[in-house]
Amino acid sequence: MQEIYLDHAATTPVHPEVLEAMLPYYRELHGNPSSMHRFGQRTRHIVDEARSVIARCLGAAPGEVIFTSGGTEADNMALLGVMEANRDRGKHLITSQIEHHAVLHTCKRLEAIGYEVTYLPVDETGRVSIEDVEQAIRPDTVLISIMFGNNEVGTLQHVGKIGKIAQDRGIYFHTDAVQAFGIEDVDVKRLHIDLLSVSAHKINGPKGIGALYVRRGIKIEPHLYGGNQEKKRRAGTENVPGIAGFARAAELAEETREERRAQYEKLRTVMLDTWKEQGIDYVVNGHPELYMPHILNVSFPGMKTDAMLMHLDLAGIAAASGSACTSGSLEISHVLRAMHLPPERLESAIRFSFGYGNTVEQVREAAGRIARILSRKDG
Repeated sequence: MQEIYLDHAATTPVHPEVLEAMLPYYRELHGNPSSMHRFGQRTRHIVDEARSVIARCLGAAPGEVIFTSGGTEADNMALLGVMEANRDRGKHLITSQIEHHAVLHTCKRLEAIGYEVTYLPVDETGRVSIEDVEQAIRPDTVLISIMFGNNEVGTLQHVGKIGKIAQDRGIYFHTDAVQAFGIEDVDVKRLHIDLLSVSAHKINGPKGIGALYVRRGIKIEPHLYGGNQEKKRRAGTENVPGIAGFARAAELAEETREERRAQYEKLRTVMLDTWKEQGIDYVVNGHPELYMPHILNVSFPGMKTDAMLMHLDLAGIAAASGSACTSGSLEISHVLRAMHLPPERLESAIRFSFGYGNTVEQVREAAGRIARILSRKDG
């Protein structure tokens, strides 16, 4: 039986070209980038080049990119770093109820140390209302953090509009673009973004490396102390192989973005059409038009999520109930709860996500296996 991986929103396979880009920094180019000798300067060169690549993909300047250990650290750094460095401006932060836990748990930490957080609701498609954003702003609001696209249902937010509102009010705007980077056109200047989080392992790069874009001039408090790396904003010897792989993954993602978007739309259509043809009862969760094409969240009324995941695994199909960071808890997704979906949809939701290596034939086969699982349930 062919195993079929449909959980690319959780993590992605490393692209062969990314692996090749990393190998020299494991084999012979092992110098510390902070060292003054030629060994160190050779690795310093790739760190500088990679920073320029990531900046170019974001429409930013190289000096505005801070390398981190991934999206979680980038989110933590953005929220904690900006709020603490700008406490003289206020103690209020605005976010949404459907953010990744890297943002939500950081907000809880901020509340525990005296900051105030407004958690905006979303509609049944998973979108934040522009009016709600405007009404939540207070004189002491320092930061708005709304994700670019949701990692569980794929819904895109009004990022550009929210960014403009924040800019006009003199408020900083952060967006978690971990799922959107490499899929959507992420231009920090055009979208009025002040801080933005990205991670390599979502775009066929290595795990353990990410970045935070911080617009020049924004004060941010570091949370790792030690050396002077990353212009004293993030101490610690740089993950040179990871940085090299991240840069190559970002290049490949940008070069193939439109082609991959079209492919993911095709895979999505094949899966849904197969179920329609076989008379499967399903409901798609998320926005019907404004979504990231690689994420498909579906409820199968009458089939509990945990039972369906077990059947899928036995059928050789990798999928998820929501964010990989919360899987295993068997709790209803906080994203779906915030969307106020009826109980039968909340309790039967599965996320399929497409990526590198998936083909039309694979997805058609997976959809067929899923249909057989559901037919057995009805029989």
